Amino acid sequence: MDDSSTIRAAVKFILGGQELELLMAEDGRQGVDTATRELPDLILMDVEMPHLDGFSACRQLRQQESTRHIPIILITSRGAQVDVARGYESGCTLYLTKPFDEERLRGVVKRFLSRSGAGQREAAHGTTG
Repeated sequence: MDDSSTIRAAVKFILGGQELELLMAEDGRQGVDTATRELPDLILMDVEMPHLDGFSACRQLRQQESTRHIPIILITSRGAQVDVARGYESGCTLYLTKPFDEERLRGVVKRFLSRSGAGQREAAHGTTG
């Protein structure tokens, strides 16, 4: 989930060669709706999003039986320790700060998808921050 079309395009470019089905959302509310409907294998989400921030979206996804098991990676420019703590308290699986290393992102995605025995699906959601 990311409200920035630039960030969504970058993530799509970085992960595009991995034979993944990428689902995109422009804001937190749309991201929660998409994740609830599509049940992706992995969610990439920014913290700063319109309508519903990433912390709140993460909490909502963790409260739903159908989505609570999905790994959620928060990718954000908010690197202060208080934000990192808030991310993990909201239920994220991993907290990455921008700018992120492309190879690290690819590796993290691959690791999470292989752990879950996932098919080739992923939901990317968020906003720039």
